[in-house]
Amino acid sequence: MAEPLIELKGVSKTFGKNAVLDNADLTIHRGEALAVIGPSGTGKSTILRIIAGLLAPDAGEIYVQGQRRKGLIEDSADPIGIGMVFQQAALFDSLTVEENVGFLLYEHSNLPRRRIRELVNQKLEMVGLAGIGSRLPAELSGGMRKRVSFARAIMANPENPDGSPEVLLYDEPTAGLDPIASTVIEDLVRQLQSVQGGCSSYVMVTHQDSTIRRTADRIVFLYQGKVQWQGTVNDIDTTDHPLVRQFFSGSVEGPIQVIG
Repeated sequence: MAEPLIELKGVSKTFGKNAVLDNADLTIHRGEALAVIGPSGTGKSTILRIIAGLLAPDAGEIYVQGQRRKGLIEDSADPIGIGMVFQQAALFDSLTVEENVGFLLYEHSNLPRRRIRELVNQKLEMVGLAGIGSRLPAELSGGMRKRVSFARAIMANPENPDGSPEVLLYDEPTAGLDPIASTVIEDLVRQLQSVQGGCSSYVMVTHQDSTIRRTADRIVFLYQGKVQWQGTVNDIDTTDHPLVRQFFSGSVEGPIQVIG
């Protein structure tokens, strides 16, 4: 098998007295569409932030394309680009859509403003939002804000040919959206993996059944700080694993401890 694109070995993370990740292992291969699922509060968003290099583990090792990462993302550039789409879109409310999407280039490139606007418009077209660059985030629906955050995540500096994100990390991209808006986002996630200027691989944290089934090829189930089960989307309906059965049935009876 080809070398993993990203590999986490024995990763642990504790917040106060709460051990969120406990010697967890995770492997991501090039071209994968991976969903990380499990009950709330089991470290799914934490593992995304560790993959992104925004959070350092307390123990364990992280390898990106075979190279061990030391420290956070700002300490040394990874050999691949990693972009992240946050759960609440995380747009700057006081900036226009164009300024949000082009923020990286406005702050960290020598490109003229006209060229940045062209690149922003290209990304907005890719996510189906052409012509809204002058709007503020408050003027957009929740689904539109999500798509703007997608455009920002795939923005790259043409002065740096290796800067395009090869991996996108999605933290609950359909949370809070109605079923139709969720379908739009799910289709866009798949589309961005197949178009030039998108990404080759992605990792998604989600609770929503439709999002799991429509956007993932492989699934890992995270519970009590460890990957407890792995399988394909088709395996969801055939596995006898009690954690998976309880999660997708929504039953309060089973090995998953119901809080409250």
